[in-house]
Amino acid sequence: MAVTPRILLAALLVLASGLCDAQALDTSRSRIDFDLHTRIGSQVRGQFPLAEGRVDTLADGRRQVRMRLDARGLRVGNSEYYTRLARGPQLFDVEHFPEIEFTSDPYPAALAHSGGALEGVLRMHGVEHRERFELAPAACARPGYECPILASGRVSRDDYGLDGWRWALADRVRFRLNVLFVN
Repeated sequence: MAVTPRILLAALLVLASGLCDAQALDTSRSRIDFDLHTRIGSQVRGQFPLAEGRVDTLADGRRQVRMRLDARGLRVGNSEYYTRLARGPQLFDVEHFPEIEFTSDPYPAALAHSGGALEGVLRMHGVEHRERFELAPAACARPGYECPILASGRVSRDDYGLDGWRWALADRVRFRLNVLFVN
């Protein structure tokens, strides 16, 4: 793997911040999906294939997630039409709001094994709200390396001003994360 300026900068920031360790998201093996429900009961599934993130180990041993999704790369199934609609001004409006960010509250390291609530701040569409994601209990000894870390959460489109297509789409968006780290 080539050391890019972005990787070098991230490493320097970690060292300068006093963090003990950071686990980087493996973007080629991780998957971030979203689901929207239509008013007639069907489901629209999409994916954010362009993401970056890390889990920092803080000086006190707790962990903190930082994740950024590139909304400009979002896809809805294999449909160019639905992808354009989702990226457009009536929904995610990626031209004006190209990124979605989540920063968790510090949490105990055991949460990755036991599962449970992961709370933090989600910034989407220029708006920040506190949200809660649920981590599934780990299926292996080294979650994120030997098995994925699975998380999901539902957010209100209205909370973030994603109010287009109200006649066709329900308010809730479900995010599903399947995360692995760089070895």
